[in-house]
Amino acid sequence: MSTTDSNPPPLTIEVEHLVRTYGGVAAVDDVSFTVRRGEIVGLLGPNGAGKSTTLRILTGFLPATSGIVRICGIPVASRTDDAKRHIGYMPENNPLPEDMRVNEYLYYRGRLKEIGREKLRSRLDEVLELCDLKRIQHRIIGKLSKGMRQRVGIAESILGEPDVIIMDEPTIGLDPHQILIVRDLIGGLRGRMSVIISSHILPEIEVTCDRVLIINGGRIVAQGTPAELRREVLGLTHYEVHLAGELAALPAVLAQVEPTLVIASTAGPDADGFHHATFTTTRDEELGEPLLQALAAQSFRIRSFSRTQPTLEDVFLAATKRSWDVVDLPNAASRKPEGGGRK
Repeated sequence: MSTTDSNPPPLTIEVEHLVRTYGGVAAVDDVSFTVRRGEIVGLLGPNGAGKSTTLRILTGFLPATSGIVRICGIPVASRTDDAKRHIGYMPENNPLPEDMRVNEYLYYRGRLKEIGREKLRSRLDEVLELCDLKRIQHRIIGKLSKGMRQRVGIAESILGEPDVIIMDEPTIGLDPHQILIVRDLIGGLRGRMSVIISSHILPEIEVTCDRVLIINGGRIVAQGTPAELRREVLGLTHYEVHLAGELAALPAVLAQVEPTLVIASTAGPDADGFHHATFTTTRDEELGEPLLQALAAQSFRIRSFSRTQPTLEDVFLAATKRSWDVVDLPNAASRKPEGGGRK
């Protein structure tokens, strides 16, 4: 069924009140979220936060203690095999067979995914081209670089054209050039497949993902687009200005540019008569040019001007700190690391 702007894409992942306990201690504690078709969603959290446990439950490799997970409307707990047909999974440290050639391995995996031989030939060609693996398709996997292996893992996960792609730390151990290549590969899936990426590399998540889920202590402590999270957790964008002029006129100038733009602090003047002023606003849009024009129109002289917007790292640190501030720390400290200490 086609969709329009008034009808958002259907949900491909539905998670409701998910709980997973180990020996009575919750590694995942009442987690709920949804992902729509074509979205790229990042899952962020410190070590032991519940990320990998959540992904294993989504893929059907680990049962939940309670709660519901649906993939394309299919309940994972009761129809695991049917749900897995809609999922491509790339685990952290993907265990690829080192003695197989790239094309042999992908053909083997395609047959396991029940792709017909005739379709598989054309699909292999598409995937090798998309992941830039054609030139090394006859090479032994064990002789490939880490970056090339990651590309083979991505190729395998998208081979069956699944509705959902789940990747656990897809850029771990890669150099900056390899990270850019993998980022482009993942970005190319936007709009076609739903993608969940678990990662600790925050700049990659901010650049790649449409939405972010921050998990800590087994709970989702913040979620939204990077811009929404900046507003929700930290709230403000800052403008730092060194200026000379009549400070009493500043409130009216700022209100003319943007009603939420206010003076946070002022200091000075220095020996040259310049003040250091900080303005804040809840708006994410760039206000620098109209602000400078408005100040100049009121005869303010500007020595320097900069805009400081909270990064996703700032949001992550604030959200996780805020979550620990409201939990029982002795119980949280005794939380068993998921998967034997993995993230």
